[in-house]
Amino acid sequence: MRALSSPILAAALCAAAPSLADPPLPQLSDADLVAYAAKPFDKAKLMFKQVRLGVNHGLVVVAEFPCSDICPAYTTQIIHYEIGPGPACEAAGGVTVTRAVPFSIAVMEKPFCVPRVLAAPR
Repeated sequence: MRALSSPILAAALCAAAPSLADPPLPQLSDADLVAYAAKPFDKAKLMFKQVRLGVNHGLVVVAEFPCSDICPAYTTQIIHYEIGPGPACEAAGGVTVTRAVPFSIAVMEKPFCVPRVLAAPR
């Protein structure tokens, strides 16, 4: 088998490879997000992970599962858009909210851009 002789062709193939491997994310309704947030989750399996759930109102939604101190018992779930909090969040249709994130032996408050349907304090 011959090696690729064109560096430009090789670079183009490498650049295209990640997009070919990643399946499209599913479209998620507000009801889908509420249902996902209400489901119990496996704290040991998901601690320290981030999962891309899909797209809601044109924005990618992720679920983070941070933990600290006594894991997996203190693993929590934070569902948010994949954009930062603040004006860009509000302009895109999200809501900036503060969630308690496990940190060391305590928790710290951290802002997230969340879907409007999940913006109520929890």
